[in-house]
Amino acid sequence: MYQASYLKHFTEEVFLAIGCSHEEARLASEVLVSADLRGVDSHGIARLAGYVRLYDHGRLNPKPNVTIAYETPSTAVVDGDRGLGLVVAPKAMEIAMEKAEKVGSGWVSVRNSNHFGIAGYHAMLALEKDMIGWTMTNAAPLVTPTFSLDKLLGTNPIAVAVPALTEPAFVADFASTAVAYGKFEILQRKGLPAPLGWAQDADGNPTTDSNAVKSGGGLLPLGSDREHGSHKGYGLGAIVDIFSGVLSGANFGPWVPPFATAGFMGVQQSVGLGTGHFLGAMRVDGFRPADEFKADMDKWIGAFRNARAVDGEKVLIPGDPEREMEAERGVNGIKLLEPVVLSLDELAKRFGIPFEINF
Repeated sequence: MYQASYLKHFTEEVFLAIGCSHEEARLASEVLVSADLRGVDSHGIARLAGYVRLYDHGRLNPKPNVTIAYETPSTAVVDGDRGLGLVVAPKAMEIAMEKAEKVGSGWVSVRNSNHFGIAGYHAMLALEKDMIGWTMTNAAPLVTPTFSLDKLLGTNPIAVAVPALTEPAFVADFASTAVAYGKFEILQRKGLPAPLGWAQDADGNPTTDSNAVKSGGGLLPLGSDREHGSHKGYGLGAIVDIFSGVLSGANFGPWVPPFATAGFMGVQQSVGLGTGHFLGAMRVDGFRPADEFKADMDKWIGAFRNARAVDGEKVLIPGDPEREMEAERGVNGIKLLEPVVLSLDELAKRFGIPFEINF
């Protein structure tokens, strides 16, 4: 078990060791460990070694010059200069919010970035300013569209954060696939099979092999198969890819560069610059008085919370599981799987940074 503060400090030290500035190392560690706190272990500190591998392969610039390549009063294209997506995305959201403050909404498409952690973190930045936050990103092609044997899309998540008055914010954060690839990595570390409907093998057959994607298979879109609506998950993933990649000038479709996950480091043809994101901020008072809207959001949330539920269950609001997990782990600590601890031990030895169980 590890305290979040300890993991943040260790992560910050690793980012400093590869050349990040103190400010950006702190921000990157905050974004990364926030995933562990919120129970999204697939996108937390387990990914730290992957970011270092990106640096080792020359794909990550630890001191990026993040710039606006093109803009209008309400839109912009941001060039991340191959920086950590954990840093580039919050900077892009700041630009979106600045534009929203001036003209009601701001929309930023990002190119030349890298993996940006959990989408929800960046969307939630807008909540502090009574804004609705939108975030999405494209990712390495591990997903087979409906009826396809070729991997053409990433897990391509979408996050939307909406403020409320007294209720916790509505925060929807989900991949456009049945699950994120990180869930497979967790199963691989545990030596467990995957549930049916998560992946297909190289011949397009349903499989429970948690290593299927490494063996030529692919992740399935949300819905898993045509009869259960996989064309809708495919459509969501395609929308994210177009907004994040085609719109910004980043790579898209099968050309999005892979994250530094073991077995997926091969460099392929490029049609753009790095990985792409899309972020947006909308002022609530651009539509109606913010307090009136948030009061109605409380009523909306209340209606769902009070809905009759099947035995032993309760109706959840998007963001509830993560919020509850953050409260629990903030007190009781974060449990890391042994393979994750071993990877962090390796980083500790490489950079001469102390790392030990501290809880």
